[in-house]
Amino acid sequence: MDFESIKPRVEEVLSQDSLTRNEKLLNLCQLLQDSVSYYNWVGFYFANHENKTLHLGPYVGAETDHTVIPFGKGICGQVAVSNENFVVPDVAAQDNYIACSFTVKSEIVVPLFVNGQNIGQIDIDSHVLNPFTEADERFLEFVNEEIAKLF
Repeated sequence: MDFESIKPRVEEVLSQDSLTRNEKLLNLCQLLQDSVSYYNWVGFYFANHENKTLHLGPYVGAETDHTVIPFGKGICGQVAVSNENFVVPDVAAQDNYIACSFTVKSEIVVPLFVNGQNIGQIDIDSHVLNPFTEADERFLEFVNEEIAKLF
């Protein structure tokens, strides 16, 4: 996957002044899903640090019942606590996984930092076993650095 060719498109989507932040994030989700064949669900969760919960933000892909996730629960909840990327090559092998759909085989979650605080994360599910590489991690870190400029 040539992530370098997608970076300018990410910047373009996020720089559209006529759109709200959520509209930009939704367009970004669509761009990522359209551009990377194994990105089958792309979305954001945002942290409520007082309640220690994550709340579903803009996303594209199958509908999810997981609109609120407690810190520590599932892959996303673990990232809210660890502040580190989490790549899951096979969700069936994870004890603390919240099943969204039987079609999901793997997941990557990368935290979103603004001024050093983890305010949320980008969450991507794939219908393919073990598709995510270090290149995906670096690319999604770039994406989140660009998103952080919106806050």
